[in-house]
Amino acid sequence: MASSIREMLATTEMILAPGAYDCLTAGAIERAGFKAAYMTGAGVSASHGFPDFGVLTMTEMVAVAGRIARSLSIPLIADGDTGFGNELNAARAVREYERAGVGAMHIEDQVFPKKCGHFDNKAIVPADEFIAKIKAAARARETRDFVLIARTDARALEGLDAAIDRANRALDAGADVAFVEAPQDLDEMAAIPRRVQGPCLLNIVWRGKTPDVCFADAAAMGYRIAILPSILLKSVMGMSEQVLAAARQAGRHPVPPGDIGIQDGVARAGGAEWNRLRACAP
Repeated sequence: MASSIREMLATTEMILAPGAYDCLTAGAIERAGFKAAYMTGAGVSASHGFPDFGVLTMTEMVAVAGRIARSLSIPLIADGDTGFGNELNAARAVREYERAGVGAMHIEDQVFPKKCGHFDNKAIVPADEFIAKIKAAARARETRDFVLIARTDARALEGLDAAIDRANRALDAGADVAFVEAPQDLDEMAAIPRRVQGPCLLNIVWRGKTPDVCFADAAAMGYRIAILPSILLKSVMGMSEQVLAAARQAGRHPVPPGDIGIQDGVARAGGAEWNRLRACAP
């Protein structure tokens, strides 16, 4: 059994968690050798036919998180949006995610419903309201193993100093990890782990507001977790359109990049385990 997120935070290695939005993408992450996965809210929203505008309900998000967590033997970090309401909603969300098998979740300080952290024109709640939500979420945990991550989007609206102040207040309120969303340049990115008084998470969004950085440099800056939320979502979207365009142009089934056979596809969906169960039947 893989270590929990909390146990991994106690080591010196930065946790690198690519983003999944379903069991197939989660399985690809585990097979690639990553030690943790991240459930991307943007990806889950897109797979349900919605933009990342915070329109999915808590029960929809928990249902996906539970399916992904059950399909993995590595721990899952999950997007908990704003906690789906006030401090009581956030407390319930923590318990539902925890019971679904998620190892860590983040709750942010945007107004409800939220927007993707790399969109413009976001809005955040007052700092005291955010801290009250984090306090309630921290108290709601049923096991010490569950890791609560406090995300602040204040950098875009109130500046870096205000964002770092919120991150430190959230850690004091019971959060285990601070997530300052969308630093504007490498200097800001490096300053966050120095000034935040606890473990920090970095959100690496390709072509987003966060500057491009290699994983080793992020670890050297002091980040303890780095997530890659869109690495598979955007790849699948782009590749799907390319393959379908090739099929229309060629008038026959193209050979897709990374093509696999039918049995390989069944194996990636857990066919071997289910065949073993079938073989045990009388």
